[in-house]
Amino acid sequence: MEEQRINTKKKSKKWLWITLSIVGAILLGTSAYVYSIYYSVESAAKEMYEAPTKKKSEKRIEQVEFTQKDPISVLIMGVDERTNDVGRSDTLIAMTVNPEKQSMQMVSIPRDTRTEIIGKGFDDKINHAYAFGGTDMAIDTVENFLDIPIDYYIKVNMESFKEIVDAVGGVTVTNPFSFTEGGYTFNEGQINLNGEQALSYSRMRYQDPRGDFGRQDRQKQIIMGVIQKGASFSSLGKHGEILNVLGENIKTNLSFDQMIDIQANYQEARHNLEQFQVNGSGATINKIYYYVVPEEERINLSTKLKDHLALTN
Repeated sequence: MEEQRINTKKKSKKWLWITLSIVGAILLGTSAYVYSIYYSVESAAKEMYEAPTKKKSEKRIEQVEFTQKDPISVLIMGVDERTNDVGRSDTLIAMTVNPEKQSMQMVSIPRDTRTEIIGKGFDDKINHAYAFGGTDMAIDTVENFLDIPIDYYIKVNMESFKEIVDAVGGVTVTNPFSFTEGGYTFNEGQINLNGEQALSYSRMRYQDPRGDFGRQDRQKQIIMGVIQKGASFSSLGKHGEILNVLGENIKTNLSFDQMIDIQANYQEARHNLEQFQVNGSGATINKIYYYVVPEEERINLSTKLKDHLALTN
């Protein structure tokens, strides 16, 4: 397993808050503007909200309490849902947040990772869990793979993410190397992207020597670009359009009140992010490509996340 310590002073400053950093930053951006858009933000949050099918993870003894600053975990899913297609969770990012340590940990799980699909009883690519059983099966499968509870989730419809990018007026990213994808040429260096370009930029992986890991990094770039634009003063006048698009394309089991509690009790953790890469190797099994993670590596990763969540076993 390769782990990399990242100081997130600017670049990853608000990464945890995919929803909160766009909605919350607008909400808290200028005090004179807050009151006038408060109810618009609350309305958008209610549209994003999906009532949980269970009160807490089976791996939790007690429900987490935000006011007690209990460590929490969040699963971020980038779901590629196209017309006449159930979709797959092509991006799976598990994040743990410990407000007492004022730190976060993040692990991106490669989409081809071979693991047991909980509820199906056989091994398959981890991103197939969503196609088989939606959000619940995806969460159960990630919980089993990492052996940690998943307390909350944020699900982004990547097919419609272009609408979010356009709503904030496009994004700026730094591209490490030139490539062509989806009919667009992306030059090396700092580039500006509209929604369609951002979607193609985030989907490319076969030309990337890092494969799925490079693809995940580009998706993070787009999301952070949206966050930065969404939090800027120039976007305040577009809050209605932005909130409408968010409501249509992001779903979460975090309620509006819980979002407020997280902003109040967990925001300092964003300053210190430790990122882990799932170390494994490619293998062809029954003529299908998988990313195989050795059991020792999986256990080591699970132990680190459990420690950060203050779990004893």
